[in-house]
Amino acid sequence: MEKVIFGSFLALSILLYDGLAIRRADRPAPETRLNAVVGLSASYITTDTLQLDKETKLVIDERLNLVKAQCTACHSSKLILQSHLTRDGWRQKIRWMQRTQKLWDLGESEPVVLDYLVKYYGPQDHSFDGRRLPLPKQKWN
Repeated sequence: MEKVIFGSFLALSILLYDGLAIRRADRPAPETRLNAVVGLSASYITTDTLQLDKETKLVIDERLNLVKAQCTACHSSKLILQSHLTRDGWRQKIRWMQRTQKLWDLGESEPVVLDYLVKYYGPQDHSFDGRRLPLPKQKWN
């Protein structure tokens, strides 16, 4: 995951540099350089161990097409990517969408969709939550 984040940062830096710099004939187009940095191909992005769908950035496996059909028909895959829920949490989210957002009954595909979501987008075990520790209290005289 760190490689993907670093690769994205590096690619963005290259695109920003290319956008600000004067175009030179000997420098490849930004898209070419981005493809070389991130490792894009026609249908997927390669990471350390997982392949990501180029369109949705979801992990590619045999259930991806079903998940794309059931989930991204109504909303962006970014909602999946930012959520890291337990199996019960995903099930509750599906029930909420069925109750309030007119999501259809997933039927036999629901357990398959839940398996995929929990495997790749389940709870993350991180000791660091991205926030800095509070500053120590200072005594001012």
